[in-house]
Amino acid sequence: LPLCFPQKLWKMLESGQFQSIWWSEGGKCVAINEELFKEEVLGREGPQRVFSTQRIKSVIRQLNLYGFTKMQRDDLRSASLPEFLAEEAAVSVHSQILYYYNPCFNRAHPRLLETCMRR
Repeated sequence: LPLCFPQKLWKMLESGQFQSIWWSEGGKCVAINEELFKEEVLGREGPQRVFSTQRIKSVIRQLNLYGFTKMQRDDLRSASLPEFLAEEAAVSVHSQILYYYNPCFNRAHPRLLETCMRR
């Protein structure tokens, strides 16, 4: 069976294969480097393709449909120093980082993933 959107997202985050998307805020938020994500994930072709779309707006729409809410940069401060420094470095090179939160999408509680339903 094909994976639903939250499952694909989780698999991407846990794979360590992508530089453009990572767990933020101690595994409670998803951080996306928008420009790198467009190139690294949405630019894939053929069997390497992750999503059926090549548009970031479609991915954001899926996030919204599954109950993710966009967080402001000021609301987030990483608990771990390496994560904080990585985020600050990314911001300093003028990358646009998008942060999304969903109470059912938490790295420490993978069983909650099955409750992450489309609205």
